[in-house]
Amino acid sequence: MEQIINEFIDFIRLEKGLSQNTIQSYQRDLKQYNQYITEHKISHIDNIDRIVIQKYFAHLKQEGKSAKTIARLAATIRSFHQFAIREKYAVKDPTILIETPKYEQKLPDVLSEDEVNQLLTFTHITNPRDERDRTMLELLYGTGVRVSELIQLNVEDVNLTMGFIRVFGKGNKERLVPLGQVACDWVEKYLAQARPQLYKSSTDALFLTQHGGMMSRQNFWYAIKRYALQAGVQTELSPHTLRHAFATHL
Repeated sequence: MEQIINEFIDFIRLEKGLSQNTIQSYQRDLKQYNQYITEHKISHIDNIDRIVIQKYFAHLKQEGKSAKTIARLAATIRSFHQFAIREKYAVKDPTILIETPKYEQKLPDVLSEDEVNQLLTFTHITNPRDERDRTMLELLYGTGVRVSELIQLNVEDVNLTMGFIRVFGKGNKERLVPLGQVACDWVEKYLAQARPQLYKSSTDALFLTQHGGMMSRQNFWYAIKRYALQAGVQTELSPHTLRHAFATHL
């Protein structure tokens, strides 16, 4: 099993183009699954049947795992067994008749348009860092890109003449996202004024920390929380709140 798991991880890393976080999640899930199989003295992948997997899910539930977590594990296990069939490591797929556990999805909290305006306009510009944060907020709300996509932007990914940014999303898939005039104006001003003051080393990253490195999700998350607190925004925030607001207001 361990050898097949390793080959499966190599497959999704090389051919699927998944992010490192997603690959690590697959590895954790399958390590846990393999541990259960080993403890129950199942020596070959073809000895795993539907009953074994159902008992595994029941075991996870007894451990207190949520339906959402079990559903994710089920998807991982299904992908793994389908890979084993394709590569002829197994002759049967025990997940065919397994139903994925259902779970209720909580709708995300969404900022109202007034709260978005409140958050954006409260960001006082007193230094290059403030101008960077305001530009990032305008870009995030104006385009609906993910926070991870925002912080990974390079200067060359911005085309202000044509009014778009080039974004690399999940699976390293490239797409062009149009910019509104307000977002264009802020990016142009940031590039002309704030970024040169933050730039301290050779990097192509668009958004820089005060030390000259690339911004992280944590850096930006702390900034959003700080501005929201100062602006008196009551809605519970997450790194994706402005993305959800963009979709709703659009």
